[in-house]
Amino acid sequence: MNLPNSITLTRIASVPLLIWALSPKFPLQGFHGEQELFASALFILASITDGLDGYLARKRGQITTLGILLDPLADKLMVTAAYIVLVAYNPRIVPPWIAVLVIGREFLVSGLRSIASSEGFTIEASELGKLKTVIQIVSVVAAILNHRWDYWNLWGFPIGVHLIAVTAIYWMSIVSIISAVDYFVGFWKKIDRASTGKRRRRSSILSRKKREIAPTV
Repeated sequence: MNLPNSITLTRIASVPLLIWALSPKFPLQGFHGEQELFASALFILASITDGLDGYLARKRGQITTLGILLDPLADKLMVTAAYIVLVAYNPRIVPPWIAVLVIGREFLVSGLRSIASSEGFTIEASELGKLKTVIQIVSVVAAILNHRWDYWNLWGFPIGVHLIAVTAIYWMSIVSIISAVDYFVGFWKKIDRASTGKRRRRSSILSRKKREIAPTV
């Protein structure tokens, strides 16, 4: 157990805390949005640990099998828990089909990565996937805050929280679909290349064996 893995475990531990923070039993419910602010801050901090644990693992040379297993698991738990809870917490912003789309996309990418690993290659995170992660964070936080505020008036300038939430949610849905297709195309190209290489090696081995057992005159 090293520092990066400990940070990853704190992200997993924050999942039930986030669910509790967005539940009717949360004690800090009030007219000033204490519940929404606490839940938003918790999700932002947990999202920061997503990049922090990987950075520390690479910098300190502490990439472990446990970390490789826990890091994507923590990400999937955090994202799926947030959207499932938001379906009940703020249904006008997060309809059920959005949660199904997000969770289905995560399962698809995880499945492709598992198959790729069993075939001996990896699928790197694309720029679209990174963009999707950023938009996801914005959409979750905006959807939480929009439960209490439709807009903020900061220094005389109105900021439409509702507009930001709706835009981020639907933009995240579009980017999720596009990035899923991008992952699938990358997976298909690599597995096709790997299958072609295996067929060539198998054909080469069979040809060599035929030459070895061929009768000599």
